[in-house]
Amino acid sequence: MKRDELTKLRDYTIAELEKRARETKEELFNLRFQLRTGHLSDFSRVKAVRRVYACIQTVISEKRLAEAKHGAA
Repeated sequence: MKRDELTKLRDYTIAELEKRARETKEELFNLRFQLRTGHLSDFSRVKAVRRVYACIQTVISEKRLAEAKHGAA
């Protein structure tokens, strides 16, 4: 994930990030299913989506910690 994409993620609210996380997790599930059935041609996509999901979860954690420390951020 590029730095500017990560900056855009930090601009979202927690609710929007959780929505994106659900969508990304669903995409990851579908990719893994395609991988197991032999219909996936781009194997690197699984790794990329997994990293995007991890970045989203990291930003959610950062925002929750900031809220706990400073109140509503």
